Amino acid sequence: MATTAWIVKQKRREALVKKYADLRRQLKKDKNFAALAKLPRDSSPTRSHLRCAITGRSKGNIRKFQICRIKLRELAHAGVIPGLKKASW
Repeated sequence: MATTAWIVKQKRREALVKKYADLRRQLKKDKNFAALAKLPRDSSPTRSHLRCAITGRSKGNIRKFQICRIKLRELAHAGVIPGLKKASW
């Protein structure tokens, strides 16, 4: 489980990205890079990082489900995720 500080920080970044998205798009269209540089750093979407929605883990995430590989495996074995089953060959 990730610390709650990391999870809160990521949620704050996501909120800033959403808040400044239109303004960033307009500034890029106008090629006003000086004004773009004055915006908060965390308003850039590239600083956002994918985290597990359940545990907050930053590594080993499956984008389709937005959860880490460990939780995905646990939930798949429990039969919580529809259409997903363990592969055997």
